[in-house]
Amino acid sequence: MKTILYKANSRGYFNHGWLQTFHSFSFADYYDSERVRFGVLRVLNDDTISGGMGFGTHPHDNMEIITIPLSGALAHRDSMGNASIIKHGEIQVMSAGTGIQHSEFNASQEEDCSLLQIWLFPDKRNVEPRYQQVSISDIDISNKLGMIVSPNPENQGVWIHQQAWFYLGDFSIGQKQSLKFHDSNNGFYIFIIDGHARISDIELLTRDGLGIYQIDELEIEVFEKTYILVMEVPMR
Repeated sequence: MKTILYKANSRGYFNHGWLQTFHSFSFADYYDSERVRFGVLRVLNDDTISGGMGFGTHPHDNMEIITIPLSGALAHRDSMGNASIIKHGEIQVMSAGTGIQHSEFNASQEEDCSLLQIWLFPDKRNVEPRYQQVSISDIDISNKLGMIVSPNPENQGVWIHQQAWFYLGDFSIGQKQSLKFHDSNNGFYIFIIDGHARISDIELLTRDGLGIYQIDELEIEVFEKTYILVMEVPMR
């Protein structure tokens, strides 16, 4: 078993006034040569955006970009003609492919908006850009891991151009869960959104992250009410 532990207080942090942001991996002005990526997982940003503020129009290409709101609502516009509001209980994906431009703003003038934004390298380059937004509020995550991202358009949640699977779980105290890999060459990156859990003998608290690979299966034990994101990604 091999592991990489990123404690919450060891992440890159910037206070831009209108934006409070934590970077699990090197991003923008934060660079750590030991924290560039975990397999094809390139970015895990934990953002809080002040009311009425946001990111102006900017470009992306050849990246799978997944946004998971945790509170509030985010207004999105892009060069494909999409204009939408995404809120907690929903998930958004953009396959940037040959290139897109988009903007993201807090949809409220008063309340903060918090979200996770995750970037993965795709398994196909220069695909036609696409946008997808779905509700995940009806996916059962009560004391279990519910799939929210996969490579298969027929699965629940959103699909991406990568052999990766994401799960959310909302666990009560004392619960246990195991999870097997789709591919033995993959790794799991676990992010504790809120709570306290033991992952294969390593204890994690709120906003801690753990990369783990070269194991047969993932073992989770929960010590208090815990909201957890698990990402299975290729390690190449």
